Amino acid sequence: MTKPVLTIVVPCYNEEAVLGETMKQLCQFLDQMIQENMVSPSSKLLFVDDGSKDKTWPLIYRAGLDNNMIKGIKLSRNCGHQNALLAGLFAASEGSDCTVSIDADLQDDITVIRAFIEEYKRGHEIVYGVRKERSVDTPFKRLSAIGFYKIMKALGVDIIFNHADFRLMSSRAIKELQHFGEINLFLRGIVPLIGFKSTTVSYDRAERFAGETKYPLRKMLSFALDGITSFSVTPIRFISLIGFLSFIVSLLFGCYFFILKFSGHTQTGWTSLITSIWLIGGLQLIAIGFIGEYVGKIYKESKRRPRYIIDIDTYNLARPHNTNLASDHFSTDQLLEEGNR
Repeated sequence: MTKPVLTIVVPCYNEEAVLGETMKQLCQFLDQMIQENMVSPSSKLLFVDDGSKDKTWPLIYRAGLDNNMIKGIKLSRNCGHQNALLAGLFAASEGSDCTVSIDADLQDDITVIRAFIEEYKRGHEIVYGVRKERSVDTPFKRLSAIGFYKIMKALGVDIIFNHADFRLMSSRAIKELQHFGEINLFLRGIVPLIGFKSTTVSYDRAERFAGETKYPLRKMLSFALDGITSFSVTPIRFISLIGFLSFIVSLLFGCYFFILKFSGHTQTGWTSLITSIWLIGGLQLIAIGFIGEYVGKIYKESKRRPRYIIDIDTYNLARPHNTNLASDHFSTDQLLEEGNR
């Protein structure tokens, strides 16, 4: 196989603290792979700014002026990690044979990309980076993550255990990914649905180099709920099962109290009555909440709004077929000023 053109896609949101070191390490590593003839000299780094409020975009743009290997995409607003990642993948697929996605926090071992490329050359179109262990996580995060993967498996979702978004995809796989038009994205569940030849590569994950995590507890719970409701209707079926069992139990208790009434053994039971009302009321509210989650997803999908809007794109500047480039209308100073707003 000839040397593939590789693009490493890095979604960024308020990564000013770590971005300089991330660029330095990725540039050095990509240059090493080029020198070793593993990838083509046309390979690039593509940083996607997901509407950051700090100096993430100016750092990306200035680095691109100094180093032709570095390119950038600035989204018009914060669209979320999954949409930013998708924007980078779709843009990179136009000029690359394969694309690797990696977070900007340097927790994923960048040297594993060599193994990704080797597996790609063996014919694998999707290569998943899988964590060997979760020793750097807090006990709560470790237990919740393991529980999440087990729940997803139990619900019938084809998901790679201990895999986040560190993966290689061929351009053909990304083109197939473009056919998935849903707004509610959960790439960890969507990518395995493509079905092309795939494999996994294990690695040790380090602690975050600098800055703060962009996935606090609230976002992690929201992400998990999106994943569950995007790929399975089992929760609604489970609620239906609970409702059916509650109905059977109520019939049995009704027969029991009917017998007590005619045998003269009835007693007042205010506590049991109130407890039953609160129990049934709580189950009903939970059921309505789950159903509402699915209805909300239908509502979002029906509007068919764009998943992201690209404000500035320096990756496709050299491609004459792209007529919607910000550089056609802005000078260099204006582009930098745009990132400082």
